[in-house]
Amino acid sequence: MTGHGGNIHLASRETGIPVSGIMDFSASINPLGVPDSVSRAITDSIGSLVHYPEPFADQLAIHLAAHLGIDVGTVLCGNGSTELIYLVARALSPGKVLIPAPTFSEYERACGLARGSVCVRYVLPAGKNFEIGPEGFIDAMQGCDMAFLCNPNNPTGRILSREAVRAIAAAADRMACYLVLDEAFIDFTPEYSVVRDVAGSTHLIVLRSLTKFYALSGLRIGYGVFPQALVRRMRDHKEPWSINTLAQKAGIAALDDKVYQDKTMTVIRQEKMFLEQGLRRAGIDYIPSAPNYYLLRIENAQAAIAALRKKGILVRDCSNFAGLDRSYIRIAVRSRIENELLLKELASCVALS
Repeated sequence: MTGHGGNIHLASRETGIPVSGIMDFSASINPLGVPDSVSRAITDSIGSLVHYPEPFADQLAIHLAAHLGIDVGTVLCGNGSTELIYLVARALSPGKVLIPAPTFSEYERACGLARGSVCVRYVLPAGKNFEIGPEGFIDAMQGCDMAFLCNPNNPTGRILSREAVRAIAAAADRMACYLVLDEAFIDFTPEYSVVRDVAGSTHLIVLRSLTKFYALSGLRIGYGVFPQALVRRMRDHKEPWSINTLAQKAGIAALDDKVYQDKTMTVIRQEKMFLEQGLRRAGIDYIPSAPNYYLLRIENAQAAIAALRKKGILVRDCSNFAGLDRSYIRIAVRSRIENELLLKELASCVALS
C-alpha cells in the first residue's frame, strides 16, 4: 500500500481486477468526472504540444485571479498544490513548524526535507471530532516560524469558520509566523475561503487545487496565493515549466465551466445526505463533514478494508495518519450507484464484527 489514496493501478495488480472495474473511494475526487469542456480544450490543444508551455503558467494565473477577484501578481501556479507545499518549505526554510494531527502528511514530510526545520504536532482531540480550537492553536504557534492548517481538514472533513481562520492569520502576522493555509477542498464550500484576505496580510499563504473539484488528479494543477513581498522569493526557488500545456488549458476551461460547478454542488449535497442516512442506519460512526469525504470509525476497520479491496472497492486506510489508529477509514462521496454498493458492503463488514 502507498501512503495516500487513489493508487488504483497498484490495487489492480494486487487483486487482478481491471482498473475499469475498481470503485475508488480512497481518493476524494468529483464523481462527475472530467468536465466535457476540459476534454474539448485538451483535444483542441494537442497540436500545441510541440511548443514549450508558459514557464509559470501566466495565462492560467490571469484566469485564476479573475475567478477569485484577486491581484494576479500574488498567484503562483504549481504541479498540484503538493509541489507548492514543498516549495514553501524549501524557500522559507522555517525553524520550528506547527502541524496539526491528524492532517495531510505531506506538510511534515516537506518540512522534514527542509534544512533545519523541526516539526511540532498539535494533536486534535478525538472526543471532540478532531476540532481545531483557534485559541489553542494560536497559543501553540508561539515561537514557531511556520504553521500549517488544512481547511477543511484532511482526513477529518472538519472546517473552521472564516472568522476563526482570520483570527489565526492575524495572530500569525503579529508573531511573524507564516500560516500556510491549505484550501485544497474549499471549492466544495467556497463561502469558507479566506483567499482574498492574503492581500491584507504579511504572513498568510493560501494553497489551493483544481484537481479535487474538477476531477483532474492525473493532470496535477494547483496554485498558491502569496503576500506580494513573497512572490519573487517563491519564483526564485521554483522550477519553470512544471505545469504542462494541457494542464494549463484544462485549468482555464474548468474555471469557465459554471454549469459543471453548479451541477457538482447539487450532486455532492444530495449524495452526502444519502451517505449520512445510510451510515446512521448501519450504525457506523462518522464525523460530520464539510467537503466530499467522511472519516469513519469501525472496530474491525482493517478487516473491512481488506474485504472491500477483494471486491474492487478501495477506501482510505487512515492508520498512517499521525493522531489516528487502525480503526479509522476515509470514504469519498461518489455516484448514487457506487454509494449504494459501498453502504451495502460496509454494513456487511460491520455485521461481522
